[in-house]
Amino acid sequence: MLQQQVVFLQQQLRESNDRLGEANRKVDELLLEVAELRELLVQKKAEEQKRRNIIRGLSKIQQNKSEKQALPSASDTETASQAETKPRAKTNYGARRKEHYEVEVEEENVYPADPRFDEMRARLIDTHDVVRYVLVPMRFIKKVYHVHVYTQDGAVMEGKAPVAPLLGSNYDGSFIAGIAQLRYIYSMPVERIVKYFRENGFDMDKGTAHGLLRKTEAIFENLYKAMGLAVKEDDYLAGDETYHSVLVGQKNKDGKGIKKGYVWSVTAIHLGLVYYFYDDGSRSEKVILNYIGDYGGTFQSDGFSPYRKMAKRLTRLACLQHVKRKYLDCDGDEEAQGMVGLINELYQKDNRHVIGKDGWTAQENLRWRRKYAPAILKKIRMKLDQMAAAPDMLPKSDRYNAVHYMLNEWEAIENIFTRGDYHLDNNLVERLNRYISLSRRNSLFFGSHKGAQRAAMFYSLACSCRLNKINFFEYISDVINRTALMQPNTSIKEYRALLPDQWKAL
Repeated sequence: MLQQQVVFLQQQLRESNDRLGEANRKVDELLLEVAELRELLVQKKAEEQKRRNIIRGLSKIQQNKSEKQALPSASDTETASQAETKPRAKTNYGARRKEHYEVEVEEENVYPADPRFDEMRARLIDTHDVVRYVLVPMRFIKKVYHVHVYTQDGAVMEGKAPVAPLLGSNYDGSFIAGIAQLRYIYSMPVERIVKYFRENGFDMDKGTAHGLLRKTEAIFENLYKAMGLAVKEDDYLAGDETYHSVLVGQKNKDGKGIKKGYVWSVTAIHLGLVYYFYDDGSRSEKVILNYIGDYGGTFQSDGFSPYRKMAKRLTRLACLQHVKRKYLDCDGDEEAQGMVGLINELYQKDNRHVIGKDGWTAQENLRWRRKYAPAILKKIRMKLDQMAAAPDMLPKSDRYNAVHYMLNEWEAIENIFTRGDYHLDNNLVERLNRYISLSRRNSLFFGSHKGAQRAAMFYSLACSCRLNKINFFEYISDVINRTALMQPNTSIKEYRALLPDQWKAL
């Protein structure tokens, strides 16, 4: 009897083990199915994101007025027709006319053209002024100096013509400044500049224009070095990098000898100096880290990894606009839009006061920030942690990228509010980089790595002039003639005095 019970229990145990094994197998199958479904969901999210990006890009093109070609409606056509038939009133719509005191004035007396008019017999009853602004295209002047040589009391005396900044060249500094202004401020390709010159009466080869810029770079070599050193005198820097196509000897996978080269920029916020530099187009972290060296001030940037590494040696600030853009990319996500609202609240509070306006100081601004910022930052952090812990957030989604980008930048975000003069974002640098963006659109590429390096030097001077509200043409016209006369062993300190923040025209 006992043996039968043992056999029965053994059989029950085997059946239980079989059922447990079957259950485990089904669980494994279900887990595998869930994993496959999750992977499919991630892929679907990625495909949806690609479609949203395409739609977003098309929407931007549609919203861009320059891309639209709207057809006139019937009412518009009727209105235009009426405007053509009805004489337009001669009025300035009540606006005050600008006097333009800055332009050259020529005066001319205008007398009646009536054949009966006799100035001796006529009596003047009124004189009134009529103003017309006349545009004279770019003027080119060929100055010929007749240098006289005399002998007197056994000595030879000779007049001296102005020294040309470039050896063996007849071009004055103002001529070179004009080319540099059109190229680096107004983003005109050299080919277009020489065509513009030709249309205005001066025939110049493209090679000559390139040669003038190339020789000027050699004259400005020490001035450019001084710029790189002077920028790091400031205790508050901001940096970024942008790209430009560069012609190279080696062809890429598409069979074209073009490379995407990166230009780095560092701006001294207080001094108003900008240093652009280029290292064969490299975006490697060693380029920016080698330049920063042992600098111990404050650096503001986006979340690019080389910038984040600087936090080990200096105070780093984040860019709230870059953080905000990540959430703006989360189309239709209410949680993300809520975070955008909190970031906007920081801007709204901070914009109530402007340093320098109505005597508002950086110290007062710091006290204001200490008053409003902690509560808003606390709300942002709570919301950020809730979003990070949400079980429905898929990896590689827009929300995932936005949340983890902000988590990585959190300490740098808090650092913004530790001083009164720190900016909330890096927009100043991005606005300066638009000069390179315009060149990228108009010129398509730099002719070589050397050409990109030359552009970095000129953009450093041009953008620094803009920040210091100096006319770039006047600056280059003066500085090129002065640096050309400096001896090779002139100290960098003397060049430092010629940078836009300290420059004074002779």
